Amino acid sequence: MSKLMSYTKPWKVLDKYRGAFFDGHWPTLPEMFRITVERFGERSCWTIFDPGKISLTFNEALEKIERIAQWLREAGIQKGDKIAVTGKNSPEWIVAYMAALFAGAIIVPIDVQLKQEEVNLLIKTADVRMIFTDDEKIDYFNDNLGSDNNPIEHIISLTAGKGTYLYDLEAQTPYSIPQPNEDDTAAILFTSGTTGRPKGVMLSHKNLITDGFAAVAVPFNVSETDVFYAILPLQHAYTAIIVIVAMIFGSEVVFGKRLVVKQIFRDLKEGHVNIMLAVPMLYNKVLAGIMKGLKEKGLLVYGLIRALMALSGLIRRLSGKNPGKKLFGFILDKVSFRNIRVCISGGGSLAASVSKTYNAMGVPFVQGYGLTETSPIITLNPEEHYKEGSVGRVLPMCEMKIINADSNGIGEVVVRGSMVMQGYYKMPEETAAVFTEDGWLKTGDIGYIDNENYLYLTGRAKNIIVTSGGKNVYPEEIENEFQLYEKIEQILVRPFIYDETIKDERIEALIYPAMDYFVNTDKAEIQKVMEEIVNEVNTRLLPYQRIDRVILLEKSMEMTSTKKIKRNSVQGTTY
Repeated sequence: MSKLMSYTKPWKVLDKYRGAFFDGHWPTLPEMFRITVERFGERSCWTIFDPGKISLTFNEALEKIERIAQWLREAGIQKGDKIAVTGKNSPEWIVAYMAALFAGAIIVPIDVQLKQEEVNLLIKTADVRMIFTDDEKIDYFNDNLGSDNNPIEHIISLTAGKGTYLYDLEAQTPYSIPQPNEDDTAAILFTSGTTGRPKGVMLSHKNLITDGFAAVAVPFNVSETDVFYAILPLQHAYTAIIVIVAMIFGSEVVFGKRLVVKQIFRDLKEGHVNIMLAVPMLYNKVLAGIMKGLKEKGLLVYGLIRALMALSGLIRRLSGKNPGKKLFGFILDKVSFRNIRVCISGGGSLAASVSKTYNAMGVPFVQGYGLTETSPIITLNPEEHYKEGSVGRVLPMCEMKIINADSNGIGEVVVRGSMVMQGYYKMPEETAAVFTEDGWLKTGDIGYIDNENYLYLTGRAKNIIVTSGGKNVYPEEIENEFQLYEKIEQILVRPFIYDETIKDERIEALIYPAMDYFVNTDKAEIQKVMEEIVNEVNTRLLPYQRIDRVILLEKSMEMTSTKKIKRNSVQGTTY
């Protein structure tokens, strides 16, 4: 008999408020926020340490949001107008996001890491009228207000003392604001580093609200006593939906501004964080640091602790109990992870070996999968029935199937449901191309689904390497094998032509070493170390998956805001 738990129905909480706070089947984001204020108004919602603690309660946030929304109407913003927000994570960022929605506008979050010409392109593409930005970009926008490259009418600062500050906005007279309905577009999201003709993913209030509820129905328990940590950029759909989940259930979110490990540890400790939100790269770095520290204590100590980890993992698998925090609390204290009850990993595939090691230390993982086009979460791997190697169980309100499957059941993942996007902004042909004739969204990911509706991914369709023997190789699967090797900062696996005459295609690895390990080390020695690691991994791979060539890079590869390598931008500058 399967031990899979049934879905919960967290949306039942809405029944009490239907007809009083909202009239549709689902509330809009402003309606949902008012429901949460009714339930948890005095609790903290958004916090940052910069350097001291700055925090808002739900009541305080609502007052600011409604006041700013009134000002937006006075400034001429109409229902359906586009307002952009860009900047480092902060309570001001999410207040601006919500104020735009309260004013009936559509929010356009933009990656603060993009080059200015890319930002300008997104602003023009989305027909943005107004922008909220922090000190990193406000001078540029003020200097170029009204130019051809900048059609912005108003620039509002997310940073106090820098231009017109968000919290100082106040309308002279009250305005009646037409409210959106659940099927209206709430946000237009662009993927990181978009160039050429960018695609703006249109997500409705219903898309985001239903995805927020569905993510907790796996089950994944969330309550008003939880404190989330959000270090990833807020413009990314992954971070935004977790903030929406926290908002729905009255939880607090502590925002991290900088991807600096020491700062992160301080935020976790001072914020009493118990739910960590990050990408695999960050979890890998923390774990690599832990393992490095243990090895420095000597082989005997390191071997003993690894043996205890194996025992802890075995006890958890056999009994369901996790003794890890009692056994390894002294390790978790050093990285401020003792209070963490669960880590959420998304934005990329987490190696099974990584989650297994954390679980053995008493820190369970919940891994998710999705796309911006799906709001984004469509699967979640729950703590109660976690399957190593899977990206999780398909969420309620989402249907998933595999098309064009091979003999092993591996094919393209397609989905449909209430969290699937409305389409790409002003791009009907591109929208039609990403859907099947019968309305399923083509994810572009390759994988298979087991008999308990858990999804396993093997790679991206466009990244598949086809060997001369006709075998399909998925680069991501190979790259995952290197996640615990701390001497490798970045690795990208791709094909190369070994023999031009017969077009023999083989596999190479582009590697950027973790240079902290190679101070005053010459290239030949670094090459030798990298090849030794690759040879070790090759012994675990199938013959047709093995890496034939190692190329060292002198510069790190360009990455997205969720720390995934931009594969198409890699030129391969060698040492």
